[in-house]
Amino acid sequence: MILLFLAALILAAAVTVFLLQKMNYEKTDYYTQTKNSYISMILDKGRLGEFYTYKYLKPLKGHKRYLFNLYLPKENGETTEVDVILLHESGIYVFESKNYSGWIFGTESQQYWTQTLQAGKGSSQKNRFFNPIIQNKVHLKWLQSFLMDKTLPFYSYIVFSERCTLKDIKLTSGTHHVIKRYDILDAVRQNAGKAGVRLSKEKIDALYQKLYPLTQADNAKKMAHIQNVKNKQREAGTGRETAGARRAGRRNF
Repeated sequence: MILLFLAALILAAAVTVFLLQKMNYEKTDYYTQTKNSYISMILDKGRLGEFYTYKYLKPLKGHKRYLFNLYLPKENGETTEVDVILLHESGIYVFESKNYSGWIFGTESQQYWTQTLQAGKGSSQKNRFFNPIIQNKVHLKWLQSFLMDKTLPFYSYIVFSERCTLKDIKLTSGTHHVIKRYDILDAVRQNAGKAGVRLSKEKIDALYQKLYPLTQADNAKKMAHIQNVKNKQREAGTGRETAGARRAGRRNF
């Protein structure tokens, strides 16, 4: 009887914690904008990473607005998807989230980066994935094209999981930042301190109103985007991201 009583208490406590977390989640900007349920967020690695990026940036001071999963139009009729954008008084921050584990190697100019995983018995497995800096350059290109304002300050951030090691990342241009998720707040604070106030509250709100509709893509547009990505991977042949990298990426942040 005692064991059953303890089990019931533990279950009741777990349900209470779950309901409180769900209630707090549904008060966030992420939920308000995406309408992703709490269950779907915690079970989907991509959505969980986006939410963590938002969560870690919340303490940032200054007027700010967030945008998630923007489908930016390209001149050929296709779209490019941006994970997270932060509109802040210091500028426009564009985040590309990567959820790989293992050791990460790459340079700013290489087309593909390398992920090394321990495979047991002293051996390792190497996978390659498309350079996330190049990905974010594409995002920045079409975001700037859509906004049509060359005076706007943009910042590029590649955010990796805490469960990876950025072993050898070589950056040369000084215009891109490659960091781990726990460092995102300090990195943005430091940049904001150097940049100062570049955008007024009114400008931030106007940008948000212009970009917000791009976060509300219907299922047809999302499916078309996914199909275009798959087609490009097939066309790339052996140059596409390896299956091992994709599997490891889905497992961890």
